[in-house]
Amino acid sequence: MIVRFHIDPIEQDQYEYRVSYEGEELYGDAGLSSIEECIVAATEGLGNDAVAAEVAYKGVISGTYALASLALVSAQIADHALQTTTAIEEARQ
Repeated sequence: MIVRFHIDPIEQDQYEYRVSYEGEELYGDAGLSSIEECIVAATEGLGNDAVAAEVAYKGVISGTYALASLALVSAQIADHALQTTTAIEEARQ
C-alpha cells in the first residue's frame, strides 16, 4: 500500500503529521521540530504493508517515495517538500 504523510506547521518551529491510507487516518503526532522529523517519525510508525509514501506539506504533494528512500534521504525529501510548496504558494500570489 502507498500511504500519505500530511505535514503541516502548527506554531513557530512546530509541526504535526498525520499518516493516512485511502483517506482514513492511521496515526499522527504533533509538536515536532521540523519537516524532516515528521517524515522520520511517520516512517517509523509504518507497518510491513506499506511500500511507499506520498509526502504532502501544507496540502501540496511533493512526491511519492519508496520506504528505503524515506529512511535514507529524509533531509532531502523534507527540503524538496518545502521548496515545492513555497514555489506553488509564490505562483498563486
